[in-house]
Amino acid sequence: MNTRIKFLAILAIVSFFSCKNEKKQFETPPPSLPTVEAALKDVVVFHSYPVRIEGTVNNDVRAKISGYITKVYVDEGQAVSAGQPLFKLETNIQSQNANAGQAAINAAQANIEAAQAAVNAAQVEVNKLIPLVEKNIISNIQLETARANLKKAEGQLEQAKANKGQAKANYNATVANINFGVVRSPISGIVGAINMREGSLVSPNDQTPITTVSETKDVYAYFSMNESEYFDFLEKTEGKNIAAKLKNLPPVELILPNGQPYAHKGKIHTVTGQINPNTGTIQFRATFPNQEGLLSNGNSGVIKIPQHIKGATVVPESATFEQQGATYVYQVFGDSVTNTPVKILSRENNLALIASGIKVGDKVVAQGVSKLRPGSKIKAIPTQIDSIIQAIKPIF
Repeated sequence: MNTRIKFLAILAIVSFFSCKNEKKQFETPPPSLPTVEAALKDVVVFHSYPVRIEGTVNNDVRAKISGYITKVYVDEGQAVSAGQPLFKLETNIQSQNANAGQAAINAAQANIEAAQAAVNAAQVEVNKLIPLVEKNIISNIQLETARANLKKAEGQLEQAKANKGQAKANYNATVANINFGVVRSPISGIVGAINMREGSLVSPNDQTPITTVSETKDVYAYFSMNESEYFDFLEKTEGKNIAAKLKNLPPVELILPNGQPYAHKGKIHTVTGQINPNTGTIQFRATFPNQEGLLSNGNSGVIKIPQHIKGATVVPESATFEQQGATYVYQVFGDSVTNTPVKILSRENNLALIASGIKVGDKVVAQGVSKLRPGSKIKAIPTQIDSIIQAIKPIF
């Protein structure tokens, strides 16, 4: 019996150490992860805003008279000069009116000549009667009557001349309308969409213009800031007033709809200075050169305004993660980690700029944060920030 008890005791001891060794054998070692110290860097951050592109001058082209379009001289996207014909309107009625107007001028001239003859005859009569009255051969009443007739004839002559002037004015207006039958470009620029073509009836009262001509050697890029962003701009930009602050702004970059940067930098020149009550935003305008004509009226894009920040606290962007709307990093204490909430100022070039939560010199996990939980053990691999951010390649 004692032998049996001894055997069971030995078996229990062997089983205990066997399980202990087996447990040790299956324990997972802590992951080896790169860690970095939060560093101080001078960085350039970019504030991005969607923009709409417009020509510096945009003129609607409208008809000055009513008529049917009989000829379109240009095409959409074509460069035109100020005064260049764009459209021809049918002007048959105006031509008929011009003929009638010329006839009215001729009739008025005939009336003038008749009135002038009447004046001349009345003047002769007056001149004839004057010496007779002076010699008392006839009474003064006849002379006064002749003078009244002369005055009446002179009035009729003036009326005939006035009628001719009115006829000329009517004729000139009709000729002008005929000239308006050729719709010309108001400025030099690029023709936009042509909304009406041959056979369309147009008039000065049309809500839709026939087309638009835009001056696009330079273009305007309009964008808006909300009130908070606007006051941040006022606070962070050097200058005593708005004009000085705009002057001190660095050149800005335009990102095209395909994601590529536009070849030329632009400059912000104006701000409306008034909050739009409907949107709660304030509008800015930047100007970009466009000699190559790559930008057109109506284009869109994104403007990037650089801001130089000296002495920003930074960690690799890969060190941050989000959870329930908050941003965290895993801060390293000894061989374990804890999730520390941080406030991000900006993210630029694979760096996260930290506004609060950690300070320079604090050690954080740089990569692989998705594998961790608060209190996780790690094997820290001290790494330089630059080697982390330079190893991150963009994926296209």
